Amino acid sequence: MAEERHIGLHEEARRPRRTSRLGTGTLACGRCDAPVSPLAGPLSPAEQLSCPYCDHRAPLRDFLSLASPPRPTRVEVRLVHRG
Repeated sequence: MAEERHIGLHEEARRPRRTSRLGTGTLACGRCDAPVSPLAGPLSPAEQLSCPYCDHRAPLRDFLSLASPPRPTRVEVRLVHRG
């Protein structure tokens, strides 16, 4: 009769996590570095923002920095599928 050996292996079941959160970023003016706070709820990268200090206008993507560490004004960057 053959002898069974247990090597200590184990099986781990992982469920794939689906998240729409891409990261945390900072909204600040690219010209004067003043923090910019969006007035509305979720915004797209193409929506226009303006700096409250120097009145610079540009798409939100120009104000967004994903550099670490984030500074005020912190924003959560999420991917949203609009069907």
